[in-house]
Amino acid sequence: MEERWSTEHVLSLAPDAASQKAAGKLSSPTPWSGTGTDGAALWGECRGSGRTPYRTVIELATPAYQCSCPSRKFPCKHALGLLLLWSGTPEAVPAGEPADWAADWLKARQGRAEKRAAPPADPEAARRRAERRGARVAAGAAELRLRLADRIRHGLADQSTAGPWEEVAARMVDAQASGLATRVRELDTLPEERLLEEYAMLHLLATAATRVDELPPELAATVRARVGYTLDAAEVLAGPTVRDRWLVLGSRDTTDERLTTRRLWLRGAKTGRPALLLAFGRPGQAPELALPTGHLLEAELAYHPGARPLRAALGTRYGAPEPGPAEAPAGLTVAEAVAGYGTTVADDPWLDSWPTVLAGVVPVRTPDGWHLTDGHHTVPVRPSAVPEAALWRLAAVSTGRPLTVFGEYGHQGFAPVTAWTAEHRPVGLTSA
Repeated sequence: MEERWSTEHVLSLAPDAASQKAAGKLSSPTPWSGTGTDGAALWGECRGSGRTPYRTVIELATPAYQCSCPSRKFPCKHALGLLLLWSGTPEAVPAGEPADWAADWLKARQGRAEKRAAPPADPEAARRRAERRGARVAAGAAELRLRLADRIRHGLADQSTAGPWEEVAARMVDAQASGLATRVRELDTLPEERLLEEYAMLHLLATAATRVDELPPELAATVRARVGYTLDAAEVLAGPTVRDRWLVLGSRDTTDERLTTRRLWLRGAKTGRPALLLAFGRPGQAPELALPTGHLLEAELAYHPGARPLRAALGTRYGAPEPGPAEAPAGLTVAEAVAGYGTTVADDPWLDSWPTVLAGVVPVRTPDGWHLTDGHHTVPVRPSAVPEAALWRLAAVSTGRPLTVFGEYGHQGFAPVTAWTAEHRPVGLTSA
């Protein structure tokens, strides 16, 4: 029998609350005609205000959407409504072959995917491009080391030569080192007490970038990723994969003027390995990938290379997400979490945080801010990582009793993402 998504899963794809509300009005069979599914896709025509119905098709694996409506939101209310109809009223979306217009879009999408996965037409040309980029990155990293040394030589208190770092960041962009550029821009926003620390870490990264060919393979991969080299999903999935039943520990969306980034954290039920999936959406569009917290997804993941592999690409899925175990995930004491983070930093010194489940902690608010304590040790909640209202929600979930909390632990503290109630129900903490 075909696996259907839950209503919660469908609504998590919506770009905003208005889209969720509008989709609810389209979740009944009344406005739909010509609906169908072949297990991999959905399609249907939705009656609107015009004479011609809107044609909507959804590829479920990614998922991906196409609709003839003029909406600039993505997915639109028609795609969400069709998903809700399929989820809640299966008989209204019968099995069948795609309509011609839906089949054309699905075929074109498959063709584009195969083209992206194809090896470069000229491997020698690709090798030369890689060499040229490597030389530019090394030159940019060498220049950054000189700029940092100049600032230190004049002293952090001497503002006569301490102009904005934007010019240096632009030079790093020219050198095709976007990761260095991002870290350089952040220097203008840091308080003085943190500048020396960040100068040192940035100098270490720039030095490693000039000697990347001399480093062990895993560390070299970490340096390349930090500097700004990227791998697309097809490249990553061409390597080894790990099949497991992955527990969805939580998710967080962050938005800027260019895109929305969704971070989804998983943990293998058999392997115990953590994994981070990233998904992106343009302004006004929710990222396509959405997995409900607390559910289990049997799938293959391929990890990006690195000294401490964490980011992964999602490969073959074996069914839809299923409800997870009836208890909270196993966690660590605060002392164990601190020790674990120390071990990871020894492998990757630029690591800001690591996914961590804390067990038996109580949220406490003090004049210095929020903390989590297990009665023996205390960890501060990272400032500005979570809205104040969400932290009060965490306190309400706890009611003064120990509970399990998942989040990211790092040198600036703990950023809560999900808490489990006394009934072992996950509660998201990433929004107010």
